[in-house]
Amino acid sequence: MSVFDKAKAKAEELLGHAEEVYGQSHGDAAATVGGEARRLEGEAEEERADGTDLRDDDGSAGAR
Repeated sequence: MSVFDKAKAKAEELLGHAEEVYGQSHGDAAATVGGEARRLEGEAEEERADGTDLRDDDGSAGAR
């Protein structure tokens, strides 16, 4: 992935974190959950951009 894809993923992660913190501080559950989802999506994109994978060798995401 290009530098721009990595930057976009990091921006999504940071925006998601900001939305999550806003939701927590204002008691807005929808913003908290939406922000967490956006943050996690950004983290996953960043991992893909770095060439690493969050899954184990068998393809599962930590389920054992």
